[in-house]
Amino acid sequence: MGACLSCFFGKRSGGGLYEPLLLENEREAVADLLTYLENRADTNFFEGDPLRALSTLAYSDNVDLQRSAALAFAEITEKEDVREVDRETMEPIMYLLQSHDVEVQRAASAALGNLAVNTENKLLIVQMGGLEPLIRQMLSPNVEVQCNAVGCITNLATHDENKSKIAKSGALVPLTRLARSKDMRVQRNATGALLNMTHSDENRQQLVNAGAIPVLVSLLNSPDTDVQYYCTTALSNIAVDAMNRKKLASSETRLVQSLIGLMDSTSLKVQCQAALALRNLASDEKYQLEIVRSRGLPPLLRLLQSSFLPLILSSVACIRNISIHPLNESPIIDAGFLSPLIQLLAYEENEEIQCHAISTLRNLAASSERNKRAIVDAGAVERVRELVLSVPISVQSEMTACVAVLALSDELKPRLLKLNICQVLLPLTNSSSVEVQGNSAAAIGNLSSKVQDYSPFVKVWEQPAGGLHGYLQRFLDSTDKTFQHIAIWTIVQFLEGRDSQLFTNIKSSNTIVSAINRLAEYGVTPDGEEPLDDDDDSDEGEIVALARKTLAMLQR
Repeated sequence: MGACLSCFFGKRSGGGLYEPLLLENEREAVADLLTYLENRADTNFFEGDPLRALSTLAYSDNVDLQRSAALAFAEITEKEDVREVDRETMEPIMYLLQSHDVEVQRAASAALGNLAVNTENKLLIVQMGGLEPLIRQMLSPNVEVQCNAVGCITNLATHDENKSKIAKSGALVPLTRLARSKDMRVQRNATGALLNMTHSDENRQQLVNAGAIPVLVSLLNSPDTDVQYYCTTALSNIAVDAMNRKKLASSETRLVQSLIGLMDSTSLKVQCQAALALRNLASDEKYQLEIVRSRGLPPLLRLLQSSFLPLILSSVACIRNISIHPLNESPIIDAGFLSPLIQLLAYEENEEIQCHAISTLRNLAASSERNKRAIVDAGAVERVRELVLSVPISVQSEMTACVAVLALSDELKPRLLKLNICQVLLPLTNSSSVEVQGNSAAAIGNLSSKVQDYSPFVKVWEQPAGGLHGYLQRFLDSTDKTFQHIAIWTIVQFLEGRDSQLFTNIKSSNTIVSAINRLAEYGVTPDGEEPLDDDDDSDEGEIVALARKTLAMLQR
């Protein structure tokens, strides 16, 4: 600062003497500022006489004084704790930002960027018209000016109220151009600013229109981990939108391969964001297949087995989406995912991880008897039975849905029953969650069809939690027609199984028989005429038909 202040007192004249060039108020401001700087620890430069001294220099016609004011503002805002400032403080800095002098521009934008760390200051800078001169400075040929201007925009773009204003200001095109800068500081700031602009649908679209996608994709191969992180995260956000995924699919043929490569980055945050970007891309069928074909499973498996929670979450979320495609079920199982996924069911620190893990297992079981068998062989049902009554409701819902899918296998039904899965399903039919109730009842219903030995059902007729008896009674009496349908269909399966004890249990239950009679009379009009046609295709018609079939079977 001292070197800059030496220019305040004039230039050497031909006679060898210094001829004063400063106005009296400027001389006083210089002297005052020197005093304030010597007592910096006790001085508040954002108000009163110190601010007036700085403002005098800022508004001077002398470019040297402007430079010194700008440098002073930059140094003060860098070293002071950043606080909210008012318009009086901001105005001289905004004035300096309009200067055509490179040194003034560089220092003023640095000061503004420092102030923009504060939330309220972010808003004030934009409200006072700071975007236009910052955009002009981004177009400067001077790298230092570019760097500070882009850094300030990056800070401003972290406030939601500023994002749309920045997007509409014309800043996105120069930001996209500067993301390719040969100066790594400019590149980091520019890609960071682009990332900050990807948090809303409207801004993402404007970013795409500004040509940001090919730039972001090309910079995935940057040697700088910060640039990799900003670009990967920005692309992950862009891929949230279906139309953007289509655009990526049609124009960026190396995207998936680049992201798979970044899962082996030395930076954990880059690995994490690469997996999340692939997860968002895998919302589409094309990408679900491409990730597997591009050898994305081994690095995902490695991340899944990490001890770092964000890596586990990002990878299990990704594999969940990939597992949706039927053609990916067997490759995922063959790649060794079953055991790690089953272990994650007990990951109590994060229920989202538990949900993704069990949902993946359900997806893998969807369309293949071989895969269902592999999942049961790996111990998934034992782990579910152990955990399901104590996990959060969201996890219970996924676990009971998975059991319902596994219970569709005629081959596996006896094994599931032998594992006493009904002991945990029955209490969940009375869950506070309608979804958990329905999934649990559906699993019991699937297990009830076409089994040779019904003794596991007889064993749980009254217990636990009211047993089958209580569950059937509640669902038959429910106002939910889906629940009624599940219960009456399950009873039909029991009766068709011809187990004498189950037959006796059902027939001897007055509450169940009474409820079946009520369901059988659904279609009768108030005057007792014109009963509902048994062939009615509605849910109600099918319930009536099943109820009447049940009554006929009980009378045999």
